[in-house]
Amino acid sequence: MLSLGSVVTNGWLRNSSTPIRERSSLAEQPEADPTTFTAEELKELQRRFGVHGPQPKLAQLFTRGVDQLTPLRSHTVSRLESLRPVVLRESNRTGINPMLLAAILFDEMQHAKPGEDLPLAAHSGLFSTHGPAQLGLSEMVKQGLLREDATPAEVAEARNQLLDPERNVELLAGKMARLLSVLEQPAASTFHVSQHRSRAKTVATLAYLHNGKLDYPARILRYMQDPELHGLIFGERRKPAPSLI
Repeated sequence: MLSLGSVVTNGWLRNSSTPIRERSSLAEQPEADPTTFTAEELKELQRRFGVHGPQPKLAQLFTRGVDQLTPLRSHTVSRLESLRPVVLRESNRTGINPMLLAAILFDEMQHAKPGEDLPLAAHSGLFSTHGPAQLGLSEMVKQGLLREDATPAEVAEARNQLLDPERNVELLAGKMARLLSVLEQPAASTFHVSQHRSRAKTVATLAYLHNGKLDYPARILRYMQDPELHGLIFGERRKPAPSLI
């Protein structure tokens, strides 16, 4: 079980070992961008979770360029649509906003490296994360699903689970639930993020802890409001009525 001496709660840093609370820019500036983290918050998240800091500017430009590729977006939406049933199922199981899960999946699939989910490449150890949510073996360890001293056979089976799309979504939901527990936030705090800055800050923190890049939380919050993705998750697809000849 992870132990956290300081947690981000309602947009500011709280040290659980003392009654003094160190506020972030969100508390000091009510209009502050919830995706902006103070130096103190970043230092604490780095110390406790090992997230690895900002994405280089060149990589950010590449990411934005990839996002503009319409054929790639259409392909990603199609892949996400196939995962819709398990996204909704895991949302019901954990209480987490399905749009948060969908946004993470969309972004990770949109920027996946070619060939990384081929079993041969995955089992070669060339890639450290796998599946639509880009999860690694370390997450399975943290969820108690894999021993730290796992045998090669157990590691191979764990990688197979990460490569399975449905299982991967289950593990993503488990990761979000695990992080919410550490941050002492309820699953309900992932809903209505556009109306509550404290909830937007919680989701931004979850996104940062998942990916470790400072430009990632803003993308996730944007995707959570994307009309096409909303329609995919919450809409009902009806079969067209047969035409009469």
